[in-house]
Amino acid sequence: MGNAVFYAACGTGFTFLMTVLGAAVVFILKKDLSPKIERAFMGFAAGVMMAASVWSLLIPAIEDAKSFSGPEWLPVACGFAAGGLFLFGMDHIIVRWFDKVGEERRFFGMKKETTLLLAAIALHNIPQGMATGLAFLMAFHGNGRQVFAAAVVLALGIGIQNLPEGSAVAIPIRRDCVDKKRAFFISAGAGILEPVFGISIAALGGSAGAVMPWLLAFAAGAMIYVIAEELIPEATGGNDRFGTLGVMTGFLIMMVLDVALG
Repeated sequence: MGNAVFYAACGTGFTFLMTVLGAAVVFILKKDLSPKIERAFMGFAAGVMMAASVWSLLIPAIEDAKSFSGPEWLPVACGFAAGGLFLFGMDHIIVRWFDKVGEERRFFGMKKETTLLLAAIALHNIPQGMATGLAFLMAFHGNGRQVFAAAVVLALGIGIQNLPEGSAVAIPIRRDCVDKKRAFFISAGAGILEPVFGISIAALGGSAGAVMPWLLAFAAGAMIYVIAEELIPEATGGNDRFGTLGVMTGFLIMMVLDVALG
């Protein structure tokens, strides 16, 4: 367990660092990124998460479910549905809270739309952190060097997509007339949920063995929900194809990393 926690901390620490680096773009940019580039960033994040959900979460969940005493599809299907429903419920609570308090109650001066985007990104860091922690936990419980390589690839892929994602959150915050330092810290702070949940999952140790397919599928369901609800609409909101190209590029890169290295 100790090794799993250490490597989960390293993996999620890397993904958090990439979020921080992405958020730091507010200190460099003299003007806003074009909407096309922002959509490409969101699309890229969606593509990476989509590929990671399949190769790093659902396929291992299906393999792990073969030892399940009941129908093999049951833990994968139930875990996947639970992950989606969890984020659906959290989304519903956040939107209702905003409707109740009204537009005048701003979080650090941000508009409602920007705050909702920040909340959505922060929420999807939960399944990303879980996924990384689970991957390293599997690697250190008799699943071999290949699974460890897959865990490293997953952390690398999530880190790569966190770089443009951190920028895509920090820039709208800055656009709402929030000063650069505050925009940076707010955006970077949203990424702290990844190491928190990644390390917590890895700390479960051997007790997670029986529920591993459920947990993997839960993380996949939550990530797919975020892709469908937040990232794809943000990426494809314009009349151009930059967001779609971003999705395809992110998916391709993550797929190649998983197949070649994992």
